Amino acid sequence: MSKTFAILLARLIFGAIFAMAMSFKFMDIQATASYIAAAAFPFPLFLAWIAAFFELALTLAFLTGAFFSEASVLAGIYVIFLAFAFHGPSHWSANQAEFGFFVDHFTFLAGLLYAAVHGPGDALVLKARSPLMAR
Repeated sequence: MSKTFAILLARLIFGAIFAMAMSFKFMDIQATASYIAAAAFPFPLFLAWIAAFFELALTLAFLTGAFFSEASVLAGIYVIFLAFAFHGPSHWSANQAEFGFFVDHFTFLAGLLYAAVHGPGDALVLKARSPLMAR
């Protein structure tokens, strides 16, 4: 498998995961707001919309390669926040499967951190990058 193909496939997987999450939110924003409210966050509908648009931005960054490293870092922070907020230790006693969901977020974080360091590759990349992450 060539390096270029592997990088493009990884970007597609990252983009698809966030695109699916985003589409579920846009298709039923009230269900997302209810899930957020069940975790005792204030302003659940507002947060649901913020999450949906944030996931849209992440999807675009992963698929285009624009601001890829920054998006990878932000996605990693987001994923770990979600792990603790919705699958953390307070959820394990009621459902042990939650521990598995919690741990899965850390494997996702590992991939995102690797992507942040190594960048979007050279193929099919918009060249919009922040000077903060210049190499």
